[in-house]
Amino acid sequence: MAAIIWLIAGIVLAAEMLTGDLTLLMLGVAALGTAGVSAAAGLPLWGDALVFGAVAGVLFLGVRPVLRRKFGSPPPIATNVDALPGKSALVLEQVAEYSGQVKLGGEVWTARPLDPNDVYDAGVTVYVMKIDGATAVVWKGP
Repeated sequence: MAAIIWLIAGIVLAAEMLTGDLTLLMLGVAALGTAGVSAAAGLPLWGDALVFGAVAGVLFLGVRPVLRRKFGSPPPIATNVDALPGKSALVLEQVAEYSGQVKLGGEVWTARPLDPNDVYDAGVTVYVMKIDGATAVVWKGP
């Protein structure tokens, strides 16, 4: 009877594999392993608990980290506006507090300086600090 309970628990917990965390999956596999040992050896409940703990420990410490590295999602790649901060831009029109244009990645953007007191003349290379709406906030650097 204990083997059937462990089998059911293993199947239910293994359904977590769809989420990608692999925590419940490891517990489900440990429960399935315990079900097999319990059915074959007829261990008492405390023996089943020891087998479950040992198998779960091996899976958590040995198998889970390897699977997470292999199947984990790669770090997100910044795209569109999120990819622009840190890029360099060429000042096309003088950039001051309320006016200015820069060429950024082949496109012309309106721009303003990070420090409202700064003024950047045409031809100067600046760096995009952030995008504020449709305006590039730029800084010349040290």
